[in-house]
Amino acid sequence: MSFRLLVAAAAARRVASARAASASASFSSSASASARRLASAPALGAAPQNGAQARCPTLRQRRGFAISAPRQGGQTLVEKIAQRHAVGLGDGESVRSGDFIAIRPRHIMTHDNTGAVIPKFKGIGATRLADAQQPVFALDHDIQNKGDKNVAKYHSIEQFAATHGNRFYPAGRGIAHQVLVEEGHAWPGTMVVGSDSHSNMYGGIGCLGTPVVRTDAAAIWATAQTWWQAPPVARVELRGALPPGVVGKDVIVALCALFGNDEVLNHAVEFAGDGVRALAVEDRLAIANMTTEWGALAGLFAVDETVLRWYEARAAKHPTQAINDASVADLRRSIDADPAQWTADADAAYAKRLWLDLSTLTPHVSGPDTVKAATPLATLEPRRVAIHKAYVVSCVNSRAKDLREAADVVRAVQRAHPDKKVAAADGVAWYVAPASSQVLADAQASGDWQVLLDAGARPLPPGCGPCIGLGVGLLEDGEVGISATNRNYKGRMGSKRAHTYLASPAVVAASALRGYICSPAAAIKGDSSESADAEPLAVSYGIESSGSSASAAPASSAASAAIDGFPAALSGRLVFLPADNLNTDGIYPGKYTYQDDITRDQMRAIVMENYDPEFSRLVQPEDVVVAGANFGTGSSREQAATALLAAGVRLVICESASETFKRNAVNNGLLVLESPTLVSWLRARFDSGLTIVTGLDARVALTAGKVALVDSTGAQVFETAIPRIGKAAQEIIVAGGLENWVRQRMAAAAN
Repeated sequence: MSFRLLVAAAAARRVASARAASASASFSSSASASARRLASAPALGAAPQNGAQARCPTLRQRRGFAISAPRQGGQTLVEKIAQRHAVGLGDGESVRSGDFIAIRPRHIMTHDNTGAVIPKFKGIGATRLADAQQPVFALDHDIQNKGDKNVAKYHSIEQFAATHGNRFYPAGRGIAHQVLVEEGHAWPGTMVVGSDSHSNMYGGIGCLGTPVVRTDAAAIWATAQTWWQAPPVARVELRGALPPGVVGKDVIVALCALFGNDEVLNHAVEFAGDGVRALAVEDRLAIANMTTEWGALAGLFAVDETVLRWYEARAAKHPTQAINDASVADLRRSIDADPAQWTADADAAYAKRLWLDLSTLTPHVSGPDTVKAATPLATLEPRRVAIHKAYVVSCVNSRAKDLREAADVVRAVQRAHPDKKVAAADGVAWYVAPASSQVLADAQASGDWQVLLDAGARPLPPGCGPCIGLGVGLLEDGEVGISATNRNYKGRMGSKRAHTYLASPAVVAASALRGYICSPAAAIKGDSSESADAEPLAVSYGIESSGSSASAAPASSAASAAIDGFPAALSGRLVFLPADNLNTDGIYPGKYTYQDDITRDQMRAIVMENYDPEFSRLVQPEDVVVAGANFGTGSSREQAATALLAAGVRLVICESASETFKRNAVNNGLLVLESPTLVSWLRARFDSGLTIVTGLDARVALTAGKVALVDSTGAQVFETAIPRIGKAAQEIIVAGGLENWVRQRMAAAAN
């Protein structure tokens, strides 16, 4: 039986159950249309709010493991592209937010984690790729590691690609996401998935990019397909034009903080509005890339004249098999012939409608140590935040345009001070890495690369490097770094006792030259007594409306039945992790991610190391872990789920969870449920500590959809409803994860 049929059969069971329970399902809410204004002095998102009700409950939407009911109206662009890649749709069926579908993506990208996908692929029982043109391997994460073990891993990945005939890009070619865009594998109007959380980046050129996990990658290699639940879609209208000196990085840094209450968590984001027209493709790629940090599953721009001209320029300068004069001309003809297929319908239903006036935006700096707080540079600069390291690296901001903007700061400072040699400030280590070998060649040809090196920047090879906490140049205890990367979680770029800010390449360059976080203008003046020219204007932004969108069909009031082997109920000590936004770096540090030989015992010892080193000592097998909002945000590493399993945790209940983390969890047999009510009750009683052994036992009725808490005397002190576990999820959990589930059905089909 094909994977499509397996998914369709499971989906059919869910549809039948949902229809028996309810004829329709929808989610609707409203929000004030009044605009908000942000004063310059406070940091964006700097005042955290505790409790479920404080986190914009009118904007919260939870999704289930089900298919939405039909709804009227047009489609979003996300839905249209997903429909092109959906498998097994009936006549007249269209893809809508909430639908659980089988997809056949144009490509599946894996990088260093290919080494972990290969044994999964073989373990399923597959012997050949279902479509050798579909997988793309690009080695980029640990390329500075010349140790025998890593060299052997890279060699085995290359040999696998040679044996199976799929595309392979060796270490040094560049960061996978940049390579996929440069080579044309990520292509406008198509869907490309990657086993990496920043696959969102492809949306910058009109390609629906979204992350999947390693088990999905193995399933796609074997069957060309996997499952996907179409997310709710938020429309973000960008109005006006960016002022000089403000770039795409400032846009997404501001959005992450301005709308920092999970407004787009587990959504796809479509960017629209008159402000889009003036955005360079490189700025769109940066914005789409960091929609990951914003909590979104995709960030998509429609193809317009700017994108078409960008492709025409690339076809002339850097032609590839996919990007050439003929293919770009065909793309233009396709859009001209049927423009409706390349934009959202006028009556498309969006879950949210947000807006940002670009003309009011100024350079912003994110952090420290969180993307949910950002400060206008003009407000931060007078504080003279000293730095020890500066980075212009990563897939978000190391393209030729980014390197040119950093080099232009150096040139401007040199022109202003012709008698002085321009160099990084004393005590500052400045690192630069191109996003790809092609970017490096372009930067060398333009002279930008040499300008940066002459100013003391230390070159790194085209790869992820310090952004993922690998290789040289990592932050050490007590150090402060400013980086053009996309993440500043504690421990991400080195020591968890260091602090990291995020900014545009130009601001990073200026800060490296002056030794503290400052603007290019301050670096040019060169007078430390000068502060910012003026306080920034207020940023204008708001929530226009929160419209209707399909969500999962509500479950019936009756308890669902448990299949053989699935526990109808479980109980265990309740361990409370009160932090919001506990990310995958906190759960499973990035420095271990590509060590494929780590044992389960070792995983147990390091789980939550960057969040609370005491967690591994305090947690016991069968504990029920309860956590705050946006649990598991960040990267797509599946070890964040498997490490919890290694620690004996079988159930996580949280206020809300990253959809990618939930996907990893279900695929590996870990249950993740959402209960804002439970978390709010616990917050009111346990207000301090990182890992809190509450002294309560949680008694969870999985099929009845209830959780009760009892104290040491056996008295029940709390009870609330939780989502029930339906049959499809039960099957995957009982099988021990998606890999085993697919393997069992492949074996059954062969008999």
